[in-house]
Parts: sequence; C-alpha cells; structure tokens
Amino acid sequence: MNINSAIIYGAKVLEENLIKNSYLDSEILMTKAIGKDRKYILLNSKRDINKQNLNTFQKLIKERSLRKPIAYLTNKKFFWKSEFTLSDDVLIPRPDTELVIEKVLDLTSYKKKLNLLEIGVGSGCILLSILKERKSFYGTGIDISKSCIKITKLNAIKLKVSSKLKLFKSNVDKFNLGKYDLIISNPPYIKNFDLKYLEKDVTKFEPKLALDGGLDGLSAIRKVIKKSSELIKKNGRFVLEIGFDQKNKVISLLSKEGFYINSINKDLANKDRCIVCTKI
Repeated sequence: MNINSAIIYGAKVLEENLIKNSYLDSEILMTKAIGKDRKYILLNSKRDINKQNLNTFQKLIKERSLRKPIAYLTNKKFFWKSEFTLSDDVLIPRPDTELVIEKVLDLTSYKKKLNLLEIGVGSGCILLSILKERKSFYGTGIDISKSCIKITKLNAIKLKVSSKLKLFKSNVDKFNLGKYDLIISNPPYIKNFDLKYLEKDVTKFEPKLALDGGLDGLSAIRKVIKKSSELIKKNGRFVLEIGFDQKNKVISLLSKEGFYINSINKDLANKDRCIVCTKI
C-alpha cells in the first residue's frame, strides 16, 4: 500500500466514526507513523509504506477513531509561535488562551526587566511564550503536577529560555516564594457538573485536574486570586483566564482582595475570557 492509499483509508475510518477533518487528521497521523513532515507526504504520496509503519499508522487511526486527541497522538501542539511537546497528562493548549499572551505583551511593551509568576504552568505554553518574546524577563512557574513540571522543563529547553526560568512542584496554597511584577494563571474553571457535557475528546482523555473547578467552577480561581494578592507587588498586574459566564463573580473576588479591574477581554467566540487587573 502506498502513502496516499493509506491516508485515504485512514480518512474513511475516521469519517465513519464521525471525526471532523478526517482527511487532515489522517495526514497528520501518517507524518507521525513514518517520522516525516507533510511536505514529504505530498511529494512522495505514491511511495510504498513498509509494514511496520503501516501497523503504527493503523493503530493511530484506531486511537483517533476512539476520540483520542491528535495532540496526544503526536505529542505536540502549536501555540502562539512555537511547537510545544505534550504528554497525555498535560492539558492541550487552546487558541483562546493566546489572548493571555496578547494582553501580557500589550502591558509590558515598554518594560525592561520583569519578574513573572505563572500559577499552574501546564505545558508551559503561556509563560515560555512570554519569556521567548521578552528577552530580559524572568519567570517562575508552579504546578501541582509532576508531569507538568517535567514537560515545561523540556519545552523551556526547546524554546531556549530555561536559563530565565525556575519551576516548583507546589500546591498554590503552599507557595510563598518571592514577590512578582506580573502574575498569570489559567486555572481549572469548569463546573464539576458540566464536565460530562464536554466533548468526548476532552472528558475521556484530558486531565480532570486541569479542568475541574469544583461545584461552582470557582474553587481553583478563589485560591489563585487569594495567593496572587499575597505574592504580587503593589501596582503589579494580574492576568487571569476565566470561564465565559464567570465575569461578575470573579470581579467580586478580585475586588475583595484589593485588585482594580483594568479590562475584561473577549475570546475568538466573543465571550468574556480574560481579566486584566492591578493590585492597589
């Protein structure tokens, strides 16, 4: 069987299992199976695929047909301007989260040295993207997950920013190191009850720890806001990603902890997604 025939076969299997973008997914999984890029596939579509690579491809197609996300099957995801390494126990970066990067870069366009903290680094996609853009900034990242710390370290090496980064495996409540000019966080904010209504790609495969915001979706947000108010310098900025329906409750929590709301920013779907505020 040649590469093109295998891709068509894979796309048919995915389509039968109601996977959107079935042909594109099949192409991407072929690049993984044979260890080549999409350009190679386009130029060598009539080349025969060996038995071992075909078996690998068929296994990947089967996993994708069961809804396992492409990012976990390829162990990578493009975010902002870089490709990030992923593992199955790290949340997949979302395009909407790039809004956090945009806001931070807007806020810091005239700043020289800044000390950043990210609460809940995940894959490192937010903090490392900022450190890559701002050469003189230094970052600290914390996460409760050992896997997240490990993946962030790998990504920091890949993006050549590890010399400007400190990482700690820590619960947000127990972290008390340093004072920061800027704090960022994309905490879990989905209501416990709503988790089962998410797409199967998410509920079956992504880490619940990174999604579950408790009964009201605000359990982690409360902790992050409280800890940020202790760790941030006076007049320091805090950039927080929130659920689309949490704006009013989160503003109330921020105000109680001494934050002034600068702006509420909408995502690609025109929903409230990110709050920028200042410690007063």
